[in-house]
Amino acid sequence: MIEANSLYGPLDPAPDAGWDEAGPRMGFFTDTSVCIGCKACEVACKEWNGVPDSGFDLLGMSYDNTGALTANSWRHVAFIEQPRPAGHRTPPFAGDPTGPAVSPASAAAAAGTVNETGTTPGVPPGDPQAAARMAAGPEFLGMPGAQPPGRSTGAESRTDFRWLMMSDVCKHCTHAACLDVCPTGSLFRTEFGTVVVQEDICNGCGYCISACPYGVIDQRKGDGRAWKCTLCYDRLGAGMTPACAQACPTESIQFGPLDELRERAAQRVAVLHERGVPEARLYGHDPTDGVGGDGAFFLLLDEPEVYGLPPDPVVTTRDLPKMWKRAGLAALAMAAAAVAAFVGGSS
Repeated sequence: MIEANSLYGPLDPAPDAGWDEAGPRMGFFTDTSVCIGCKACEVACKEWNGVPDSGFDLLGMSYDNTGALTANSWRHVAFIEQPRPAGHRTPPFAGDPTGPAVSPASAAAAAGTVNETGTTPGVPPGDPQAAARMAAGPEFLGMPGAQPPGRSTGAESRTDFRWLMMSDVCKHCTHAACLDVCPTGSLFRTEFGTVVVQEDICNGCGYCISACPYGVIDQRKGDGRAWKCTLCYDRLGAGMTPACAQACPTESIQFGPLDELRERAAQRVAVLHERGVPEARLYGHDPTDGVGGDGAFFLLLDEPEVYGLPPDPVVTTRDLPKMWKRAGLAALAMAAAAVAAFVGGSS
């Protein structure tokens, strides 16, 4: 059944789905400008949720070994190698005067205002109490992110290409077409505003797969049921941070109340624009877009198509009310014609 008001502009999805005491809507903000492609999020997701491996075949000329979001890859880190655009400046890490500011957690760690025990479960990344995961920043740990993507660690810098990396995930749409078409109620809206598949109710019909405007949902071979990211619903219920955000070493994946994340993302884009990265943009943040905004949105450094994302996603069930109305009118017209033919033939 279609969610009430789900096709008529912005809404708060949890109360709209019937949750009387829903808290703030929770979600992800993924800042691709600081993603180092470590795939810690993929591993954490698989470990926590018991997701099977995705195979170990490298996919052509790429470091990417998973390729896409599937029933066995609820987080997918894309590696995109491309020629560096003319005049482009890759967002560097802390220490470069033209680079982005360090995360709130890293700044707190540098100021010595964080705890010594590490990230507290349930505290969103960026909170001063959550800094120990990557408190000092990658440049102090010798990680690949110590230098911007495409830049060497030696005296010479690469200027002929750049890496674009993005950890993709289910968008947990405001207007979720997968919910509209599910005939068993396997898909449901949680009190956090997220969308979850109940595998013990799924009958494997596959309607949700074709309904998803992002191509996120997939059926598992040998199983037939639909699988996707749950935004770690079990962890949220226990007041914990989703596994992928908890594991992200650069805080590329940030979790928290969606309104706060949107404000933080807008500030981040403004900073990048000021520092010579005009191509920085947000994707999926707008509550007035074709799906009412996403519960998981992104900061991108190129057009959405470059990352394999649709430029203008639209909820695929938006025309269902009109279709049902037309079908009803057509049925009434056929019934009237049949009655008229019967009456005319009997007279």
